[in-house]
Amino acid sequence: MPSNSFWSTKSVLVTGGSGFLGRSVVAALGARGAGRVFVPRSADYDLREVSDVRRCLADARPDLVIHLAAVVGGIGANREHPGEFFYENAVMGIHLIEEARRAGVEKFVTVGTVCSYPKYAAVPFREENLWDGYPEETNAPYGLAKKMLLVQSQAYREQYGFNAIYLIPVNLYGPGDNFDPASSHVIPALVKKCIDARDSGSPTIEVWGTGTASREFIYVDDAAEGIVAAAERYDGGDPVNIGASFEVTIRDLVDLIVELTGYRGEVRWDATKPDGQPRRMLDTSRALERFGFSATTPFRRGLQATIAWYEAERHLLARLGVR
Repeated sequence: MPSNSFWSTKSVLVTGGSGFLGRSVVAALGARGAGRVFVPRSADYDLREVSDVRRCLADARPDLVIHLAAVVGGIGANREHPGEFFYENAVMGIHLIEEARRAGVEKFVTVGTVCSYPKYAAVPFREENLWDGYPEETNAPYGLAKKMLLVQSQAYREQYGFNAIYLIPVNLYGPGDNFDPASSHVIPALVKKCIDARDSGSPTIEVWGTGTASREFIYVDDAAEGIVAAAERYDGGDPVNIGASFEVTIRDLVDLIVELTGYRGEVRWDATKPDGQPRRMLDTSRALERFGFSATTPFRRGLQATIAWYEAERHLLARLGVR
């Protein structure tokens, strides 16, 4: 059970706290009675600049930092912006961890990415296999930038005794996700594609790849619960997977989203486009053992909630005249 006594005296800085995952993490902290939660806005603090990081920490005066801020996107965005994705993700984390240490922060929680795992890692991915090969090429710059923060966290623990922990969430989904086709991940991209085609009467939709690749997905509120549980109860140097312990092929995922959105047309697969990593599924036993976390939201129910949110949101925007 969550310990309100732990959180009631804590000042918490949540970078990326106004983003998709961040909003759920901030809500989970609020439910636990966190004493003060500071969410920096990019307009006020550019976390790529060390001076802004220092000013952010001085303003927030945190006991605990949860670092969620990231430059992210799907396969297309990763292919178009590899340098940007590497530099900005690396530099934000490096500055934050160093300046948090210098400022005397008690604990630092870095949220990494499943994209750090080797392209051909044995399934399910176990934390001890994180260094067994190079990541899948389309998102390797992003994955490696995030993985360097694990190296930094472990080095700082060894040299300075800095309590920095590192979590590896699998692909997220849920209400409030990014549905912009230029940068969205697979679930929101497919939901939007199916609903747009349904409403326009389009006889076909096109999906990248062959459909044979597999993925694991965790509902955003479950991921937030795992992160907050680790922030409260885990103080080790080993990385920890945060997942939902299931695997679905992209073809089966498309079939399910087609069903749930009510699209009646044909799905055409463009095999000239990349599948991405062949398989993704995490071994989540360490999270259960170290801080008692396991995901609870059934995938179908989570997808239904995601689709319902998007349907309501797009109708609201249409009424306001926003496209």
